[in-house]
Amino acid sequence: MPTAESSVPPIPNRLPLSGLVVLEMAHTVMGPCCGLVLADLGAEVIRVEPAPGGDRTRRLRGFASGFFSYFNRNKRSLCLDLKSERGMALARRLIARADVLVENFAPGTLDRLGLDWETLHALNPRLVFCALKGFLPGPYEHRPALDEIVQYMTGLAYMTGPPGQPLRAGASVVDIMGGVMGAVAILAALRQRDADGVGRRVTSSLYESSAFLVAQHMAGEAVTGVPAPPMPARDSAWAIYETFPTADGTPLFVGITSDRHWEAFCRHFGREDLLADPRYAANEERVRHRDTLRPQVAAAIAARPIEELCGILERIGVPFSPVRRPGELFDDPQLRANDRMLRTVMPDGRTVPFPSLPLEIDGKAPPLRRQPPAAGQHTDEILASLGLEAAEIAELRAAQVVR
Repeated sequence: MPTAESSVPPIPNRLPLSGLVVLEMAHTVMGPCCGLVLADLGAEVIRVEPAPGGDRTRRLRGFASGFFSYFNRNKRSLCLDLKSERGMALARRLIARADVLVENFAPGTLDRLGLDWETLHALNPRLVFCALKGFLPGPYEHRPALDEIVQYMTGLAYMTGPPGQPLRAGASVVDIMGGVMGAVAILAALRQRDADGVGRRVTSSLYESSAFLVAQHMAGEAVTGVPAPPMPARDSAWAIYETFPTADGTPLFVGITSDRHWEAFCRHFGREDLLADPRYAANEERVRHRDTLRPQVAAAIAARPIEELCGILERIGVPFSPVRRPGELFDDPQLRANDRMLRTVMPDGRTVPFPSLPLEIDGKAPPLRRQPPAAGQHTDEILASLGLEAAEIAELRAAQVVR
């Protein structure tokens, strides 16, 4: 017999976190990424940016020039001067009504502003306070940290570059990982709050997130007793697992990771003689005789153009990929399927498709509900929801308490 709860029909198009109010006091990637996950899943995320200039991330250049546009969709913006008494009073009113606060300031910043966990927990006992830091509590916790710094500290840069040439990963993987783990911690704390009505302080960090990423290599060393070499110099578990030149000069990555892959490759490339050779009968043997096997595979690949090779390998189920650049993903048919590319308005007015969260719920990706906001775009409506009149908001703006 259905319970009263299970008999309630689902609300059409209601996202999982609809109804949650999140204040995001964050910048650059880690904090905004955490807020992005929550916003895409339906939470009402309010970015609290410094007044009057707004988040400095908006003004970054170089490889960071797209950070704001990508990590801040589905949010509203309020510009507020937290260093002023009036701005702080407004912040406390917002916090008193919020479900979650996300911050990634330097250690001690919110404490100095009077927005420490103990104070805010007393103000709003249901608040989930998420601090995103460089390090979890320990001997390093007061050090400044950046994505690239902790990649070097944890060995991720060592594992990425060739021997003697440590290299950061090609994306802000640690910032993003730390932000996502922060969202996981928030959801866990909200689940606890469902049970007892009490908010928690949760923390995620760059350093420990990077250590989590490289722990697979720690485990390998523990099993084998041999330190893991950098990935470009690793001993592969498979004989064929690398890029090869093709007839038209375009490199192609091919991964033959099973005996089924090997048989399909040999038959479709006219190399049945390799199947009959006992040196290549099983993966372990192929790895052992890689020096003689690889040139023969390379010759078979070099004889054909890239498009023909991709067609054959896809048809026979052998893993492959051309070496692509990020800009080639704008028109990628897999990413564009099922409305998983979200058409985002850029600062210059152009509309550009970006990937949604890499998940689906009931067969649908989380949608784009709001474009990345202009600095202070929603200040008036947010303050009006606190009961402020238009004249008072105008006076606060004139005093640069808000923008």
